[in-house]
Amino acid sequence: MEGVRRWWQELAGLVLPAECGGCGSARTVLCPQCRAALSGAVPFRVRPVLEPPGLPAVHAAARYADEVRAVLLAHKERGALTLARPLGAALAGAVRVGVGEGEGEGPQPPGGLLLLVPVPSARAAVRARGHDPARRIALAAAGELRRAGMPARVAAVLRQRRAVADQSGLDSRQRLNNLVGALAVVPGGARVLRGGRVVLVDDLVTTGASLMEAARAVRTATTVEERLEGQEGLEREGRVGRREEAERGMDAEGAPAVYVGVTREGRKVKPSGVREAGMGGAGDVLCAAVVAASPDSFEINRN
Repeated sequence: MEGVRRWWQELAGLVLPAECGGCGSARTVLCPQCRAALSGAVPFRVRPVLEPPGLPAVHAAARYADEVRAVLLAHKERGALTLARPLGAALAGAVRVGVGEGEGEGPQPPGGLLLLVPVPSARAAVRARGHDPARRIALAAAGELRRAGMPARVAAVLRQRRAVADQSGLDSRQRLNNLVGALAVVPGGARVLRGGRVVLVDDLVTTGASLMEAARAVRTATTVEERLEGQEGLEREGRVGRREEAERGMDAEGAPAVYVGVTREGRKVKPSGVREAGMGGAGDVLCAAVVAASPDSFEINRN
């Protein structure tokens, strides 16, 4: 049923008169003015007002307001799937700046495959919408990057390992608490991640809680994978059991592996034992890129 709905939405977008996803102008998917608002500026480094610990450097293509907000909501909530390509182009611009290949400043990693890792939507939300917005935009962005000569592909290896509350209406502390330990890398995903340089991607960043949790899950999985490969003399059964625990995002005692330290709100968190990401190694979290960020996160940018 979901496949039929998705097929019909895509077919309707091709054969029926379209209107601009940003302003509603007739007979165009995205008018020139709204396209410029989405991707007409150089992507910018953004930071949430209360930046969570472990959040990688985030670059955004646009401010989440007015036409950009309308475009993202039309794609996410109203199934305007033809908007995925312009949204993907905007995301690709943020990725290029984030990894130092475009205009602006960013880390300068060595060449190699970029793995775009989308932050997953809840399964119930995917069923209700008929698609996963971040994954669809990531696929469009990877295509844009390849056409520009940058090797890139999507590695959709993150999954929610437990139910989370709806994030709307939650403040930054509540969002952080809601998401701690919620994501994990799927079995076998850590080996996929070690095949390239990781860029976390999403459609929107507000508090940074989702990207922080995604970074934790990736770092935990790849670090444990490295440890397991380096250990000698383990019994095969024990090795497999420990690998499965790690890929579910658990520590040896069965507790969620989360960041070391204390948040700005003063909440203590359990040590994870994971290392910070390096600059450009296989499996490292290089940065994060999003289509849009809250206007405040642009205004308070700090060096």
